Amino acid sequence: MSLYVGLDVGTQSVKLLAYDPALGEVVATVSKPMQLVSHDDGTREQEAQWWTDGIAACFARLTAEQRARVRAIGVSGQQHGFVPINVRGEVIAPVKLWCDTSTAAECDPIMDAVGGVEECIALAGNPILAGYTASKLPWTRQHRAQAYAAMDGILLPHDYINFWLTGQRYAEYGDASGTGWLDVRNRCWSRPLLEAIDPQRDLAALLPPLVPLETIFTLAADIAERLDLPADVRVSTGGGDNMMAALGTGNVAAGRLTMSLGTSGTLFAYADQPVVDAQARWAAFCSSSGGWLPLICTMNCTVATERMATLFNIPRGGGEALMAQTAPGAGGLLMLPFFNGERTPDLPNARACLHGMDLHNTTPAQVYRAAMEGATYSLRNGYDAFTSAGLAFDTVLLTGGGSNSAAWRQLVADVFDLPVKVPAQVEGAAFGAALQALWADLHRQGGTASLAATVDAHVRFDDALSATPDPRNVPLYADAYRRFLTHLSAVSPLYAG
Repeated sequence: MSLYVGLDVGTQSVKLLAYDPALGEVVATVSKPMQLVSHDDGTREQEAQWWTDGIAACFARLTAEQRARVRAIGVSGQQHGFVPINVRGEVIAPVKLWCDTSTAAECDPIMDAVGGVEECIALAGNPILAGYTASKLPWTRQHRAQAYAAMDGILLPHDYINFWLTGQRYAEYGDASGTGWLDVRNRCWSRPLLEAIDPQRDLAALLPPLVPLETIFTLAADIAERLDLPADVRVSTGGGDNMMAALGTGNVAAGRLTMSLGTSGTLFAYADQPVVDAQARWAAFCSSSGGWLPLICTMNCTVATERMATLFNIPRGGGEALMAQTAPGAGGLLMLPFFNGERTPDLPNARACLHGMDLHNTTPAQVYRAAMEGATYSLRNGYDAFTSAGLAFDTVLLTGGGSNSAAWRQLVADVFDLPVKVPAQVEGAAFGAALQALWADLHRQGGTASLAATVDAHVRFDDALSATPDPRNVPLYADAYRRFLTHLSAVSPLYAG
């Protein structure tokens, strides 16, 4: 009768998923929308209290009987954010998010301090990119000096939620990879990079300890009372949203490519050893399952289609009909959807562009299609980096809000020329967090099954949502994708540096 809860604390919402492993069913899914502070200088911020209030609101929407059955909680959090806390554990500044590009100018000085991009990759496996947590610290030191001086702890969003739930400061390797200061090969904090961020302060002393995968904590008494949960509820290590989505989509073996169509777009794969690229074409992250997770992130995915829906007053769900009215190639329109700047390719100062407009194709339907196609081509550009390095895939596992769109599922199958499978539980990150909580609780009780075996035992796929490449459309999208690359090459110098 036990329930395992996955919390996904994202940019757009807080989601709660309650899973009954005995029935193999999700018995409840609730969410609370989140605000986003956005400014022209690239600022993207939220208040940490919005997340905790959202979590409380989600638990309140469960029935009393469901809350009484909760046995363990796993947390999935948006990566790369910076949550500074003081000695009392209070958040002392707005949280700068993964999509914040206002700190882009702070990236190069950090890398220069260790000898440049190549040395940075040699030290930690990754360069410091705009959006990573590392650049947010010197920005805060300069622009929020009082908060920086009072800082007694450095947490990621998911770390902070775990701290709020348990009263314990701890971190895990997957989410920690997105800071920029984790040595992913050796799974430890990189002191040279921490010193490069602030040579005057011992930042390592402010970081939470990295704990093993099987670590599990008890819910704090005051939080159990506030959420009306049993006093003995446990909290697992959780992880970054991409790492939890890997679990929730069954990406625990080679050959499987998970694609998340959310505010950002991501591609990631499973590896049992570090997968570091000297050219930094992907993020060489650790997984939250004991392995590694080579990952490519584009900062603009559903944000592009949602922006067009707002611009043209397209009702929710109305994009499907518009896609059906149009053909591959959007009548010659081509969008570079860099509304939030871009990470892959590394163009943090880029802005969205719409090319090929004429008197006939400038319609809401064609522009909406161009947005969806552009976001998908951006992901295909990252996929090409994977395959050029010898990685091979036979299936795309699709998750995120965009996976709810039949048109987008077919578009992915056609653009990538691969079959698409969609997990029955479409909230991949929240479901992955729930499965990790289940495994950690069973391990605590003496269970011997691996996390991968537990994931494979519970992840199911919805055959009705699968898609296979349409041989008529594959070459049409291949041509359009080549045009995308041509325009990307031409525009990139305008936003370089």
